Amino acid sequence: MTTSRVPRPSPDGTRDDATHARLERENAQLRHAINSHATVDQVIGVLTAIHRLTPAAGFEVLREGVQHTNIKLHTVAESVIAWALGQPLPEPMVRQLDAAVQRRSRQQNAPDVEAG
Repeated sequence: MTTSRVPRPSPDGTRDDATHARLERENAQLRHAINSHATVDQVIGVLTAIHRLTPAAGFEVLREGVQHTNIKLHTVAESVIAWALGQPLPEPMVRQLDAAVQRRSRQQNAPDVEAG
């Protein structure tokens, strides 16, 4: 026996309108999630290349920028991509991302201290 979240078509080969609408919404949400994920990955690449950060540090810079500006992740990510393409970056993002880059750069470049 197999189970599926997607109901099987009715005997006449059609699906009810509610099921069709639900599947369309799920598809749209999945497409949006994939596009958002790709944009976030691109921003991490931009931050990594420009500021010579590790990918993990690039993600942390983005995360901190989002938290400290109280702007949604996709908005910050789209703004950073636009900035990489020559558009100005809004001032609150500039301040917060610069501060996050400075923190991460210091952490990344700090000499490792061995516990004794």
